[in-house]
Amino acid sequence: MSVEVERKFSCSADTLKKLEEIGVCVGQQQIHDQYFDTPEFHLTLRDMWLRKRKGCWELKCPTAEAQSGKQGEAAASLCTRYKEITSLPEIHLRVKEVIKQDRESEAGFSQEDESWLSKLDLVCFAEFTTARRSFTLKEEGVQIDLDQADFGYHVGEIEVLISEGGDEQAALEKIRKTAEKLGLTGDQRVKGKMDVYLKRNHPEHYAKLLSEHIL
Repeated sequence: MSVEVERKFSCSADTLKKLEEIGVCVGQQQIHDQYFDTPEFHLTLRDMWLRKRKGCWELKCPTAEAQSGKQGEAAASLCTRYKEITSLPEIHLRVKEVIKQDRESEAGFSQEDESWLSKLDLVCFAEFTTARRSFTLKEEGVQIDLDQADFGYHVGEIEVLISEGGDEQAALEKIRKTAEKLGLTGDQRVKGKMDVYLKRNHPEHYAKLLSEHIL
């Protein structure tokens, strides 16, 4: 299991110019995402994000440090840390554990179909396509993505992947140095695609996540 350490940023013309100078473009792609939760938002209100991307399932869960609220220095507070679970059986078990806190379920599991979604009352609450241009800084082990969502929002992401239990502080330092090289300033978190999508399309869901300090 890997942990994604990430900082979002607003990409100006100057930022893009610096990125093209220090990074290597490794490709462009179209990414279609679908996010699932119960109508009562059992997963997202626990900061758990069930996503289907390119036919594959992913579950993003906050790390223990993130859940405890320990952020450390200001630069670290600009970053998010999520465990990324890609094993479908493990995803199903973890989701079922959360749902059963609020309701009993006898949902089955099959690799061949998605009937477990309806059995656990999971519905798609967000769906969008992103045009992504990716860069890498080989000497740093850093990936930088420039995303343009089909609902008109553009955001950049600096990302470092580490193994679970790996050195998060080292990853945060790589991100800090990269942000410095790109000339990024300010101490306010930049909104992610999901923040903007929910605020525009599902204000009630957005408000609940804000009240629980998830977004």
